[in-house]
Order: sequence, then structure tokens, then C-alpha cells
Amino acid sequence: MVNNTIYIIDVTNSDGVQTSRLGLAKLEKTMLNLYLDEAGAFQSEFGFPATRHETNYLNANLELAEIDALKRIRLGGWMKAIKEDVKEGFRLVPMLKHVNLSLSTSRQMIDVKFIGEYRWTDIIDTMCEAVVTAKEKGAETIGVNAENASRTELYRLITFAEAAKEHGADRIRYCDTLGYDDPFTIYERVKALAEAVNLPLELHCHNDLGMAVACSVAGAKAAIDAGVDAYIITTVNGMGERAGNADLVSTILAVKKSSGFENKYHLDEHVDLSHAWKICNYASLSFRVPIPVNQPAVGDNAFAHESGIHADGALKDSRNYELYDYTEVGRGEIERIETGRLITTGEYSGIKGFKNVAGKYKLKFRDEEEAREILELVRYANVLTQKPVTEDEMTFIAHYPDIARKIMSVQP
Repeated sequence: MVNNTIYIIDVTNSDGVQTSRLGLAKLEKTMLNLYLDEAGAFQSEFGFPATRHETNYLNANLELAEIDALKRIRLGGWMKAIKEDVKEGFRLVPMLKHVNLSLSTSRQMIDVKFIGEYRWTDIIDTMCEAVVTAKEKGAETIGVNAENASRTELYRLITFAEAAKEHGADRIRYCDTLGYDDPFTIYERVKALAEAVNLPLELHCHNDLGMAVACSVAGAKAAIDAGVDAYIITTVNGMGERAGNADLVSTILAVKKSSGFENKYHLDEHVDLSHAWKICNYASLSFRVPIPVNQPAVGDNAFAHESGIHADGALKDSRNYELYDYTEVGRGEIERIETGRLITTGEYSGIKGFKNVAGKYKLKFRDEEEAREILELVRYANVLTQKPVTEDEMTFIAHYPDIARKIMSVQP
């Protein structure tokens, strides 16, 4: 087998935030980028460069990457594969280096969504023009997304991908936009596409039929079997439109632990599951969506045993009824809950209460002036998120106050 690699591109900050009636503050998106970096994700699709309310946040996060606060992760912007959008995105976010450009390819979208605005040849020409423009503006890597790829005729999909490659695309994103594929169809289609085009494939699957993780993994297998790298698109806790996207932790576990993948297919060596518990719980807090009790790895019952046979077996040897150890996913530490006097920090906090909380977090300030400056930013963070400021959020603000100020500045 060719030793190609499976990488993780997480799109919580682009797709996950489009979950209807939910969303994330810019500070929360930033914290997720930091956590995804720790967890070894290859790339975070961190937002929309052509969308003006994202501008300060996007530029600030690229500054974090410049000063190595983000160690390895690439920050990629999503734009429509239209020249004007690409120009606007690079005008607003000039430091942008990694992009994904998206355009619909299925007859359903061309005939019904676009209502005759585009013909098939227009789709190809528009996409190619956008790719060339992104290159001219300084993009170092370009992924081209075929929206609704699973409902696009294979020969058209190959034509689209070949044109993208010819004009400078580095990867093709196969989008199962409606969760229409099953693991068998996506394997066949992706393998044929990868063999025809010989470009790395991104697998972007939705969960409308409950198969997003299975289809993502099957698509990745197809790409590797065809001799190219695979990039699985995930979101933390499977957040996303309608029934959501492929869940980050479940996808990683499937590649690392399932019988057909373990020791057979190579996952990016930087992926570190020990951060799963922290990142999933932070996303749950930020989206205000509880983690299901039976969620793999991080649900309350993921390592719970009650029936006599199971409890007996697990106590004798955890491997009897647990496929992986809870410590592998960052569980096992005792969580302490304050049951006496509790001082919190919010939008109306004073300096004494703030110093009390900061002291518990081992934060130190040069003088009273610096402490008051950080307090003011923490107040803004509480206004922004409308949730208690977490220890990691407060630590981030204290370490990078100027960048935090930019992230939390959203002007019309």
C-alpha cells in the first residue's frame, strides 16, 4: 500500500457556526483554533475573509500564527469561487495564505438554485478564474470545493477537478452536501476521481442519514487506495447545518482504532486525542449544546458499565468492554466544583473580585494599571459571549491583550 497520509481539516469555525439558531463569539472561535492546534489538526477553516464582521478576528488570528501562539495549524479561509469574492477577501485579510474556493456542481444546483444564471461551462470558467485570482493575490495553497459533489455526475466532477488542477488548485474537496452518499458509493466515486485527477482529496460529509463519519472514513480510504493524501473535514461535536457534520473525535477514533484502519492507514502523526475531552467540552459550553450521554469518547456513558456481565468484565480487564482507555481521550482527572463562596468575573466585575479570580488562575500583573486593563477586556469578553469567562479565555486575554482587543472589536 502507498504510505499516503490522512489529515484533519476542522471546519467548526466555518460550517459548525452555521448551525441554525446557534453560533460562536469571535473569542470562542479563537480559543477553538488554539485547542485545534494543540490537538494536531492540520488546518482550521477559521472563517470567511469576504465577510466584514470576520475581518478583525481573521487578521488577529493570523497575527497569533505569526508570533507562534498557534504553533503548527494552518488557518484557511472559505470563499465562493468567484473572482470578486476572492479579491474582496484578500483585500480585507491580506495576510491570508490558505483558502478553499467553493462552487456548486450538480444539475440540481445549476438548474434550480442558480435558476439559469450559470451553464456548466460558466461553472468551470468562474471557478478557474477564482483560482487564478487567489494565486495572484498570494495564496500558497488552494482547495477547490465541489459543492453537492455526491449528486454530480462523475464525468462532470472529473472535468471540474481537472480544470481546477490545471489552473493551480492543490486539493479537491468532495462535498457530500446533503449526506446523500453511503460508504460504498463514496468509496467508488472518490477512488475514481482521485485516480483520474491525481490530486489530494478532501472529504466533506454531512450527517443527514447518520453516516457522516462512516462516509468520511470510506472516502479517505478510497483516496489513499488511489495513491493520494486524504483530508477529512470535521467539526467538534459534529456541529453543523441540519444534522451536522462528521464529528472530529469520532472520525479520529475510527481511523486510529477500527479493525480496517488500525496500523493499516497512516493518520497525521501530530493528531493528539488526549485533548478530546477539553475541546469537546469547551465547544459544548460555547454552543450551549450538551454532549449526548452516549457520545463516543466524551459522553457521560462512554466508559460507564452497569450490567453485571459488563461491570465484571471491565473490572477484570478494561479491554474486555472498552476499545480504548479513557485516558487516551483526556479523561480521568478529578474535576473540582466550588461549593462554598464563589467569586466570578463578568461584565460588571470590580478590580478586587477580578484579582481574586485571577489569583486562582495564577495570573500576575505588573501593576494596578495592567490589572485594570485586563479586567476591562475580560468584561468585554463576558459581554461578547454572555457566558462566564473560562480560565483559558482569561489567560489568553492576559497574555495577548492587544490581539484580544482586536478579536472582540466588531464594527458595522
